[in-house]
Amino acid sequence: MRRADLADLTAFVAVADTLSFRAAASRLGVTPSALSHTMRHFEERLGFRLLNRTTRSVSLTDAGLRLLDRLRPAVEQISQGLEDLKSEQGHPFGRLRLYVTHLAGAAVIAPVWARFLSTFPDVQLEVHTAEAPVDIVAKGFDAGIGPKDWAAADMIAVRVMGPMKVAVVGAPTYFARLRPPRTPDDLARHSCVQYRRAAGSVFEWPFERDGKSRRISLDGRVMVNDTDLAVRAAVDGLGIAYTIEALADPFLRSGSWYACWKIGRPSLRGSFSTIPATGRCRSRCAPSSTCSAAPAGRRRPKACSRSP
Repeated sequence: MRRADLADLTAFVAVADTLSFRAAASRLGVTPSALSHTMRHFEERLGFRLLNRTTRSVSLTDAGLRLLDRLRPAVEQISQGLEDLKSEQGHPFGRLRLYVTHLAGAAVIAPVWARFLSTFPDVQLEVHTAEAPVDIVAKGFDAGIGPKDWAAADMIAVRVMGPMKVAVVGAPTYFARLRPPRTPDDLARHSCVQYRRAAGSVFEWPFERDGKSRRISLDGRVMVNDTDLAVRAAVDGLGIAYTIEALADPFLRSGSWYACWKIGRPSLRGSFSTIPATGRCRSRCAPSSTCSAAPAGRRRPKACSRSP
């Protein structure tokens, strides 16, 4: 059906409901003469007269009555659909699809998703983790969470958390064999779990002390491209891992790991949520709802002062 047909049918229903060109024109926001012109051309295109007109009254022809009977259920469904949408304003519902890095999933999404889903019971959450940036619109995602450089020129980037505190950790079985490092330079004598980025480069461990930053390239017998595997390698005593507190906390609390805090205060840059500049959202759930619920920081685990 052409767009012009829909406009003509809307005009016809308005006149049929009110039996007045003036009242129908007021409802549609046009002039009575423009509405009369529209109906005349519509009837000419159909080859049927739908309305009987006099200077003082309007009535439906038999063809007009039959057409109105067919249109009425559809018009009522459309009107009800629009009213339903209006009533749901401010009430998120539907599926919210997020494309996030593994670290953002652990540090931004996991700490708040239980509270988020409890607050918005009509929302279904889908989280896809990966390390390479993609066109989130083309892939059908509502928002992405990751480094700021993920945001394309036509995207809006909103910070959802500040720099992430990290921990340099190892298992008790590993530190039973080697003295825990006390400075970044000591890491050269250890097997460090390496992480290869999606672009192919190997992650260098950043550290900061007394306002000075440095990055260290280290060796190790295990290299992975997945943060969960890096965590598992450290748990299994294969080396020392550099990870965010959100991933380290459960192991530190259980005693499965020791944190070597005396080598400085490392941190990773924060995550940003990226959404289309047009505000596109496949569901009725605003992505910012997830982001605004993200905590500003995480509790720091107790430092390890264990001697070998």
